[in-house]
Amino acid sequence: MVAKQKILIVDDDENIAELISLYLTKECFETMIVYDGESALSSFETFQPNLILLDLMLPGIDGYQVCREIRTTSSVPIIMLSAKGEVFDKVLGLELGADDYMEKPFDTKELVARVKAVLRRFKSGSVPAETNDNTKKVEYPDLTINLTNYSVIYRGKTVEMPPKELELLYFLASSPNQVFTREQLLDQIWGYEYIGDTRTVDVHIKRLREKISDHPSWHLSTVWGIGYKFEVTQK
Repeated sequence: MVAKQKILIVDDDENIAELISLYLTKECFETMIVYDGESALSSFETFQPNLILLDLMLPGIDGYQVCREIRTTSSVPIIMLSAKGEVFDKVLGLELGADDYMEKPFDTKELVARVKAVLRRFKSGSVPAETNDNTKKVEYPDLTINLTNYSVIYRGKTVEMPPKELELLYFLASSPNQVFTREQLLDQIWGYEYIGDTRTVDVHIKRLREKISDHPSWHLSTVWGIGYKFEVTQK
C-alpha cells in the first residue's frame, strides 16, 4: 500500500484548520493540526510532513519565523496562509522560502488544488535521475539542472531549493542569452494568478544568486528595465 502524503496544518483558527483538514482527508491525505509556532516546529520533526500549510499570524512564534527556522534544515514545500494581502507580506514570505501564498478567505477547493500542484513538483525530487532521452536536463560548467528529478548540482554538490526556484533557473538556463521580461517569467513559472506581482520574480532571482554564484562561463544577468537572462560567455 502506498503511504499517504502528510500535511501539517498550522493555524490558530480552529474552525479554518478543521475545515482544511476535512477537505484534505477526503483527498486521502494524512493531516496533523497545530495551533502555534512552537508546536509547528516540534511537530515538523516528529510528523515529518510532505507539505506545510502555514498561517502567518500565530501566537508566540509567528509564521515568518517558523518558515525561517524550517528552511535552515529542510526544503519541504510551504504554502503560507494569511489575511494580509499586501505585496510586502507576500514578498517577505517568498524571501523566507515559501513556495506559494494564499490570502484568506480562500476557496478550499483551490487550496487543495495548489497543495496537489506543489506536491507534484516537489515529489519528483525523490525519484532517481532518468538516463533516457526524455530527461529534462541542462548542463554548464560546474552546473547541472535536472527538471526530471528536481535536482541542482553546483560545483559538485547538491543545492537544495524549492520547486519554483528550480523551475525558474531551468527555464532561464534552457534558453541561454535570451532575455525574458518579468511578466513572461511569471506566466511561464507561476501562471496567470500572479500576473502583476512582478516582485515575485525579483525575490526568486535574489535567492538563486545567494545559492549559485556567478561563474566565468555563465551567470544570471539583470537586463535593466526589462527582466533577466541566463548569460553564457561566448567563446
